[in-house]
Amino acid sequence: MEQREVRYEVEGSTARLTIDREAARNALSPAVVQQLVEGLDRAGADAQVRCVVLTGAGQRVFCAGGDLGGMTGDGFLSGHDGRRAYGLLLQRFQQVKKPTIARVNGHALAGGLGLVLACDLAVTSADAGFGTPEIDRGLFPMMLMALLQRHLGRKRALELVLTGDRLTAQQAMEWGLVNRVVPAAELDAATKTLADKLAGKSQAILGLGRRAYFTAEDLPLGQAVEFLASQLSLNVLTEDAAEGVTAFLEKRPAKWNDK
Repeated sequence: MEQREVRYEVEGSTARLTIDREAARNALSPAVVQQLVEGLDRAGADAQVRCVVLTGAGQRVFCAGGDLGGMTGDGFLSGHDGRRAYGLLLQRFQQVKKPTIARVNGHALAGGLGLVLACDLAVTSADAGFGTPEIDRGLFPMMLMALLQRHLGRKRALELVLTGDRLTAQQAMEWGLVNRVVPAAELDAATKTLADKLAGKSQAILGLGRRAYFTAEDLPLGQAVEFLASQLSLNVLTEDAAEGVTAFLEKRPAKWNDK
């Protein structure tokens, strides 16, 4: 039987994916990458699930990045496909139709930082560290750099990847890499509060809006404006848009149908 390296659990309206390799600092093995994709697909297909939380096992490390011991693979092309699979996983976080939150329970380094950036939002323990130490291993953080370029300005991004320096949780928030910094004892409560807030929104509109955001992100300004205008026209035709406006005018909470 295949050993599961990612735990999948559903509590209420939230699915939690936990990288379960604490002894290996929750490093990204090929199995972890594959099982994270499977978990995202499973959460996306489950009508009960309205938000996805990603975390690591234990209290010290969210994810330390790629499993350097497993880099040799079965030949050059096999190794290349494995590294490319991680990049496709980063994209999968955007493609899933549910909002995603990184619950950063410890250090998020290298490819682990990429997972944090791939999630829509991130809540971190105050004692977590963030960085791209690949340069000190004779490597460069090629795959996650695509997300760093979208989160940071050129000088900040280059400083991180060229020096390999580690940011504190507070610095990570100041740089715009995470949304909340809380004491470790408050991490679960803060993550749940945010997940519950997202779960209470219209899933149809969240899905439409997330797709529009990620598509417009890479368009020139003029094309982005035209595209977003078309998405707004779709938005106003939905059942939940009509319900939201009616509820506002009637001064009552909206009752979403997710349509």
